[in-house]
Amino acid sequence: MPVPYGALIPLGIITAMFGVSGSLLHLTKTYAHEGKPPRYCLDNWDKQMMERDKRLTGSPHRQTSEPIAPKEFTTNSVWYLTSKRILWQ
Repeated sequence: MPVPYGALIPLGIITAMFGVSGSLLHLTKTYAHEGKPPRYCLDNWDKQMMERDKRLTGSPHRQTSEPIAPKEFTTNSVWYLTSKRILWQ
């Protein structure tokens, strides 16, 4: 039975495009998370630790091993200003 060589070219193109798109997606996620793998299934503890890391280092993905917090850590807070809703009657 003869092999349909004409079908191998589109198959190669499709395979290459899946490989290129998968690699670009991986690079994009890695770049967005500063070289670390993305986090999945975050619970409240993880979210609080990410918020703490963001306040300490400026990024939720970096951590610090310094025993003393920087001076700016005393003034920044997790409490954000919220505006009250104006109810139109």
